[in-house]
Amino acid sequence: MSYELQALMGTLELLTVAAAEVPAARVVPLAQGLALIPLTPAVLAALHGPGTGRLADGFELRLAAWSKAGPIACVEAEHLGATRRAAVWSDGRLVPGDSTVSRALRLLGARVEPGHEDEFTSAGVR
Repeated sequence: MSYELQALMGTLELLTVAAAEVPAARVVPLAQGLALIPLTPAVLAALHGPGTGRLADGFELRLAAWSKAGPIACVEAEHLGATRRAAVWSDGRLVPGDSTVSRALRLLGARVEPGHEDEFTSAGVR
């Protein structure tokens, strides 16, 4: 089975607050107290401000603002193409460094549990 994921990830508490600002957003609870908000066309339209591309000015400003309450990640994952990349904001800034989803999940507080291959599966994303 293939999949494609484009989502915001963070703690359930943080994403519940964030989703209240974006009527089209739906919070999907995950394991380990985490959650995701799928980046549907309606959610992206609500988050975008001036600029173009996924990380347009309004989108980044919103993520930076939310990250003051806790880290938040913008994640892209594709099963068949094996693409997994993420950007994490914390304390109002983009966190520099490796852009893997596993690293992003670690920064959000996920840990690898016995019987799971990585943070991605431990958090219940796949």
